[in-house]
Amino acid sequence: MSLIGKQVEAFQAQAYRQGKFIEVSNETLQGKWSILCFYPADFTFVCPTELEDLQEQYETLQTLDVEVYSCSTDTHFTHKAWHDTSDAIGKINYAMIGDPSHHISRIFDVLDEAAGLAQRGTFIIDPDGIVQAMEINADGIGRDASGLIDKIRAAQYVRTHPGEVCPAKWKEDGETLKPSFDLVGKI
Repeated sequence: MSLIGKQVEAFQAQAYRQGKFIEVSNETLQGKWSILCFYPADFTFVCPTELEDLQEQYETLQTLDVEVYSCSTDTHFTHKAWHDTSDAIGKINYAMIGDPSHHISRIFDVLDEAAGLAQRGTFIIDPDGIVQAMEINADGIGRDASGLIDKIRAAQYVRTHPGEVCPAKWKEDGETLKPSFDLVGKI
């Protein structure tokens, strides 16, 4: 079932961020754009490469008024331990949400029930708490966070320009389309 266009359901959880434990909820995701990035587990193989890559895009995302959250079924304590012992994870400045109850992973339909782990799901959530984009990868396929920049820009553009849509490979300041009867069959 697709979550596109749906409000994020209520949740609250503990997270680790920059040397502190914080609380994160669905309400935290409102008021600005958010990226929620699920991954299977701390102290693994592909996960640190993805989270480090996401950190490398973090400054650019911040300039776009986007906050980033990662989430796994580990606890916030485990996130701190991983942050303290891994060079890659030690660079992370965004919140790392713990979901040991699996509640958040179930809300976003990324829980592998048999393994008890989250799948590799990425969600773009608008300031109203509505899911605008989602992608879920198999465990062995790492994600490239640089693609999120263009997706965020497109989502922000469409939000502020009703009646316009962004075609494939759209870049900021690129041409958009205005869907209409006259456009059908002309592209």
